[in-house]
Amino acid sequence: MTHLRLALAQLDLVVGDLDGNVGRITDAIADAEGQGCDLVLLPELAVTGYPPEDLLLKPAFVDQGLAALDAVAAATGSCAAVVGFVDRRPDGALANAAAVCHRGAVVGTYRKRLLPNYAVFDEQRYFRSGDEPLQLYEVAGVPVGISVCEDAWYPAGPIPALAAGGARLIANINASPYHRGKVADRQATLAQRAHEADCPIAYVNLVGGQDELVFDGASLVTDASGRIVARAPQFVEHLLVVDLEVPERRRPVVQPLATVALTDATRAEGATVPHQLAMPLAPVEEVYRALVLGTRDYVTKNGFDEVVLGLSGGIDSSLVATIAADALGPDRVHGVLMPSRYSSEHSVADAELLAANLGIDHRTLPIEPAHAALLEVLAPALGDDLPGLTEENLQSRIRGVLLMALSNAEGWMVLTTSNKSESAVGYSTLYGDSAGGFAVIKDVPKLLVYELCRWRNAHVDGTDRPPPVPRSVLDKPPSAELRPDQRDDQSLPPYEELDPILALYVEQDRTAAEIVAAGADRDLVERITRLIDLAEYKRRQFPPGPRVTTKAFGKDRRLPITNGYRG
Repeated sequence: MTHLRLALAQLDLVVGDLDGNVGRITDAIADAEGQGCDLVLLPELAVTGYPPEDLLLKPAFVDQGLAALDAVAAATGSCAAVVGFVDRRPDGALANAAAVCHRGAVVGTYRKRLLPNYAVFDEQRYFRSGDEPLQLYEVAGVPVGISVCEDAWYPAGPIPALAAGGARLIANINASPYHRGKVADRQATLAQRAHEADCPIAYVNLVGGQDELVFDGASLVTDASGRIVARAPQFVEHLLVVDLEVPERRRPVVQPLATVALTDATRAEGATVPHQLAMPLAPVEEVYRALVLGTRDYVTKNGFDEVVLGLSGGIDSSLVATIAADALGPDRVHGVLMPSRYSSEHSVADAELLAANLGIDHRTLPIEPAHAALLEVLAPALGDDLPGLTEENLQSRIRGVLLMALSNAEGWMVLTTSNKSESAVGYSTLYGDSAGGFAVIKDVPKLLVYELCRWRNAHVDGTDRPPPVPRSVLDKPPSAELRPDQRDDQSLPPYEELDPILALYVEQDRTAAEIVAAGADRDLVERITRLIDLAEYKRRQFPPGPRVTTKAFGKDRRLPITNGYRG
């Protein structure tokens, strides 16, 4: 056995904030060195933030990123650091790369070989795969192989060659975005790679929100059999320090790789650090924490201090207000009640009780005067009795105008409250309830909205406050309250029927015919899929929101608006 003290720096970085990222990275390196670590791993593209997207088309940005890497390298001492950055290959193409830094210099570079180009990933738009010969880096007597994210997801990646070439530890740096079930997928994949290579794997992941993406961290270390021996918590920054006993090789070296020996690396001494093994979160809590982190980072990284949203007394706005209060603090959340002639007394009371439970500021702006005035303005063109949907949408748009006016006057970001089920079938108003800066539950189906509210009510985080979402909100039938005695199930199928078909059609890309063949009712399937298809033009104009399912509306699912296919 050889003893290696390893640190995995799970950081929340900001795309494009080169100076800020250098500061966060060098602080983590100093922390690792202060704890006697031999090696510290930083996330994929840590210097630029991930994903930098079309910033990479700006040559000056790439140049400044390379200068930032030099600043990181200059800050290294006895503890070697593996840092993600954007490299420029000899042929001028860009590469997603990892720099090995030690004693003030970059001593080696590895360029990512497998470039994902599916789901939310567009790496082949920007990068060329690495094709240089593989090499190892000897740190405190341990030959270490370097890989980047997708390189670990396939048996044909570089890990087997690194292991066969003499590696006794694989370092894999990542920016792996979250969706439900992703932690289990990662752990299974890494366990398989470690077992195949008969080599421990150290996996560091990014944490934080970036537009539609949320990175959950959950960095980990496996032993050579694939057993997880250390794991960082999810959704928080963390420096995971692991005293790893690296076993001698059990398999012969098949094709020795060139090795860069960091001969003056300091072997860790002193008491052994106990392995930390944070448990993965339960499925509903995991989604809730992702939404909180995604909201906090989107608001704060974009320079906003406070947010505002409409409080209807319904389940969706109740969940969004609760997430916002948890993400930013109650004093930075403003709720606006905007009752109309159709609003029920219990909805107003429920919204007021929610605000009191959360401790957030709230105010009431009745929309009846504006509603009446607009009906009068429209009467010469449309008559005294507007078509039902026209009048319903008018009310929603009045509310959007009021929220945007508050945003303009106070500098607050508007949070929208539509869920995935509603936006999927177009049950929302363009320039009304869809108007705002961030759609917190954009990727949360309606049934999951209820699960999240119940989970949050059961977890009050040790405060003296009551559960935030009033029982009456959870119990009453959902309604937009835009006409007398309105209920969602008058316009939509029950959510128990809608959500499973939505998951098949949107997230699994099944056709309507395939869903019917699997046993679903034909008329129901055709109705739902037609509504989903017709609402594409609306969704294209919605604000971004955090991705928590395997396929979200937005950059994850890009269908043509003008589209004659009905499968």
